[in-house]
Amino acid sequence: MKKFTLLMLLCFTALTSKAQNDIDALLAAGVDNAEQFANDYLMPGTNGLMHSMNSNWFNTADAKPLGGFEISIVANAATVKDENKTFLMNLVDYNSNPDQDFVVSFTDTSTSKSVSTALGENDPDIDIVVTYDDPILGEQQEVITLPSGIGSETANLLPTAFIQGALGLGKGIEIKARFVPKIDTEDVDISMYGAGLQMEFTKWLPADKILPVAISGLVAYTHLDGSYDLTESSGVSGNDQRLENDTNTWLFQLIASTKLPVINFYGGLGYIKGKSESDLLGTYTVSSGPFFSETITDPFSVSSEVSSVRGTIGTKLKLGFFRLNAEYHLSEFNAFSVGINFGFR
Repeated sequence: MKKFTLLMLLCFTALTSKAQNDIDALLAAGVDNAEQFANDYLMPGTNGLMHSMNSNWFNTADAKPLGGFEISIVANAATVKDENKTFLMNLVDYNSNPDQDFVVSFTDTSTSKSVSTALGENDPDIDIVVTYDDPILGEQQEVITLPSGIGSETANLLPTAFIQGALGLGKGIEIKARFVPKIDTEDVDISMYGAGLQMEFTKWLPADKILPVAISGLVAYTHLDGSYDLTESSGVSGNDQRLENDTNTWLFQLIASTKLPVINFYGGLGYIKGKSESDLLGTYTVSSGPFFSETITDPFSVSSEVSSVRGTIGTKLKLGFFRLNAEYHLSEFNAFSVGINFGFR
């Protein structure tokens, strides 16, 4: 569990801090431009994490009886496709404001270029040039190296991990809860939690005891809070500099599973809906030449949303109080998950 917690911490830190020196520097090219770049850069990473967060909410459609319970350690990972590693940065979008007094260009004079998202890597580095007129010195230029992402640092995976509990209430009703103990380091704070309700429809049938399969419905909610302190690392003068993230997701799932003594198989069709919001907060003093500067407070907020159908297949091994399950999800971001479970029913 500790290793996966550290991986989660790495992912959140990387998805935020990798870009910050240069996103902050992009403020010199206008808040709107910095906001647009941050949104395109972060969106694949936050969307992938939302898919990873919603894995392994269930390992059977057979709801626990009254008083039945299960405690699980769950490890998930969404896989990163090549298409999630880059986005097209079109300079027309960065030079379209008629009121701006600068021009953004690539050093090789390209008008558009595929650049790294938070999940990719610029190899070699990609530089942009901000050209502006200084009232005293005349035309000036500032070269900014665009940020790379986490690249191969997590082996193209976006991991999450939870401690999870489930309790049967009878009548085919089962409640679930999951959480990650709050991680509080010098620069990063992160916490995750969620709750779910599973209802087995086949429990309401008279022939429930002899049916070979169970069918359930699940509704689950997951929340992530994260904060990254930028004060020491941004490279821009200011106070209380930080990036805060608030992510909320919902999962609606139809589940079917076998009801065998030892090895069972389960699957289902679901729908994930979620939103991730990231706010760059604090004050940032941005210089334009040696004589002029501007202080910007709480520069921008960016957000991304997911709305995806998901298919799930999995298997579960039961040996007394001990259970082991593994599953795979097909969706916008494919994901796999394993769980170690201890329970009584």
